[in-house]
Amino acid sequence: MADARDIACDILDVVLTDGAPMDRALASHGGLANLDPRDRAQARRIVATVLRRLGEIDAVLRTLLDRPLQKRHGRIRNVLRIGIAELLFLETPAHAAVDAGVRVAARYRRGALKGLVNAILRRADRERDRRPEAGPESNTPNWLFSRWVDAYGAETAGRIAQSHLIEPPLDITLARQDEAERWAARLAAEALPGGTLRRAGGRVAELEGFDDGAWWIQDAAAALPVRLLGEIAGKNVIDLCAAPGGKTLQLAAAGANVTAVDVADARIGSLQENLARTGLDAEIVCADAIAWRPERPADAVLLDAPCTATGTIRRHPDIPHRRRPGDIEKARTLQARLLAAALDMVRPGGVVVYAVCSLEPEEGPDQISTILDGDASVRLDPLDPGEWPELADTSPPAVTPDGMLRTLPCHWPERGGMDGFFAARLVRS
Repeated sequence: MADARDIACDILDVVLTDGAPMDRALASHGGLANLDPRDRAQARRIVATVLRRLGEIDAVLRTLLDRPLQKRHGRIRNVLRIGIAELLFLETPAHAAVDAGVRVAARYRRGALKGLVNAILRRADRERDRRPEAGPESNTPNWLFSRWVDAYGAETAGRIAQSHLIEPPLDITLARQDEAERWAARLAAEALPGGTLRRAGGRVAELEGFDDGAWWIQDAAAALPVRLLGEIAGKNVIDLCAAPGGKTLQLAAAGANVTAVDVADARIGSLQENLARTGLDAEIVCADAIAWRPERPADAVLLDAPCTATGTIRRHPDIPHRRRPGDIEKARTLQARLLAAALDMVRPGGVVVYAVCSLEPEEGPDQISTILDGDASVRLDPLDPGEWPELADTSPPAVTPDGMLRTLPCHWPERGGMDGFFAARLVRS
């Protein structure tokens, strides 16, 4: 019978070989549901730790192997990665980590390589104080880390990479902001500046208020773009690429008349579930936002565009290992078409907020520069840093000198960080 480490090995095989998203691989693994909650959590923690620390783990593994493992032995490579992660980063007792690795290896090719696994993991334990030095940047592919150095400088890029090694907290957005103090006490959470509640973690569906729809999960940075729209009660607002619906819920809770548009049937199901759970209301449209248009122009459009999601690596540590340089250009092309469509949906004087959870300049400020240079009917409505006191002490500043929003994973380090987000507010004249 498969255990947590067997399943963790399966997930790593699928993520690192086939490029599947970690969360999808976990959700679709039939054996995971058969584990008790503690073992399910352990399997996820093992997978996440290996992916967060993959560069460091592989550096250790190279020093322990007399010759590289053959490509066909990828399963054993992942068994060893799991064992090293448990020994060095998860504080698993040495005998338990070694025995578990040998047990999983015994199921591969009739145990032909279990002796190798036993020897390598025992040596990793003995030589743990002599492991090679590797900074946090070693866990990010060189091509991606180099981009961050170019965009933000070496120091900030290093801080971003460091923040990706920390398991993120659980962030909560309330349906009613005036109940923040009460729910902070009930959920044993900290009330962050800006209204988000933050707690150390927990099984979401078992927390008080979830079934009643009093709140939903949403990173503190992801909750910021809606606030760029200002007062929206009674206004007609379109949420493009809306599913699974965190921002749709924010808009509806703020009193807007919301039309939520998404092209994916499966994702719309999640949006419908979230609306039903919270009791909030929005019109749902399943359509390609590039081609779809409303019956009449809206007062505002929020476009949280599909992107490479490199700002969410702290929550999705598989992303650096699945992304390729060409993905940025593909995302940029789609985003430009969606942004042009969004601007075509608003009335004269209407507002469009463009947002992406990416750290890559091509997907953020470069998109805004391109649209401003090419369309005289569009202007940037810059943010006033004074209106964002919760971001006043971020370094580098989260409100950029030209009035756009750029949060980074290394912001709020004393509070546990936040996702990397870019957002800008445009007005159609």
